[in-house]
Amino acid sequence: MILLDTCAVLFVLAAHPRGKALAAHAGGLAVSPISILELSFLVECGRIAFPGSDAATAVRNDPRFAIDDPPIGGVIAHAIVLSWTRDPFDRLLAAHALHRGWRLATSDRVILQNLPASSTLRLP
Repeated sequence: MILLDTCAVLFVLAAHPRGKALAAHAGGLAVSPISILELSFLVECGRIAFPGSDAATAVRNDPRFAIDDPPIGGVIAHAIVLSWTRDPFDRLLAAHALHRGWRLATSDRVILQNLPASSTLRLP
């Protein structure tokens, strides 16, 4: 299973070329509720829009994604030690992937520099 960071979710939804590498993982793409919250924040501040639906509905209704909702305590236990970022969404998404033992699909430079390569799927 591959956990998508929030930008990766947007790449897939928009059929952006940066998400092309994820096509090989069809049926194995997971989205965290943390990304759904971040997408909602981005909508609220006017940085993105979801025509005809809200972020949560768009993601939940997309058959390419499985929503993975692990117990928050396990995610927080991993997040506590990830002191290399102050971005709460990045920290929680990285922790979610580590908690599950899954790779995190991301193009985020800070995440890629701080998580082991075996824990990430680098997007262009």
